[in-house]
Amino acid sequence: MYDAIKTASIFLFIILLASCGGEDAVPKPDAQLALNYPDPTYKSIEKDCSFSFDMNDKAVMKGKKDCSMTISYPDMDAMVYVNYRSVEENLRQLLIDGQKLSYTHNQMADAITEQPFVNPKNKTYGMFYEVEGDAASNIQFYVTDSVQNFLTASLYFNREPYYDSILPAVEYIKQDMVKMMESLQWKAKTAAKN
Repeated sequence: MYDAIKTASIFLFIILLASCGGEDAVPKPDAQLALNYPDPTYKSIEKDCSFSFDMNDKAVMKGKKDCSMTISYPDMDAMVYVNYRSVEENLRQLLIDGQKLSYTHNQMADAITEQPFVNPKNKTYGMFYEVEGDAASNIQFYVTDSVQNFLTASLYFNREPYYDSILPAVEYIKQDMVKMMESLQWKAKTAAKN
């Protein structure tokens, strides 16, 4: 009886060993998150303010009496804060504040890219900043006509800023902010009302 069990065990072991041959095991590839956002359609924002610009019609704008506003992206849990200031012999300080906004994030930034912006036709001059890394705000810009108007915009997410996770949304909103900056036009001075 013992010899029969021993022989059966050896026979089973040989069958198991033989069945392990064949193709080498290949691990499954890492999954990639596919985030698809709709193609943007832009509309002009006309407020009783000193400026107008084009905005993604999928975003929601809320204005304030001082012509500052928030543009929210509910599907991405993101917000672009737009602040308007009138230039009254304070252009130098406004420029310093606009530049300082991006560099306050440099402790968490891997890199900060500056891109000058000049549009003589619309009399808009400024700087566009991209902040790479786990910074609170990844995109900012300021635009001025150097005489009467100064506008800043900055992107924030309502969550921990893990750059790799939010990068697709950052890239999508970045295109909207570039469009906003390029389409910005100054209007004749009016009372700041909403």
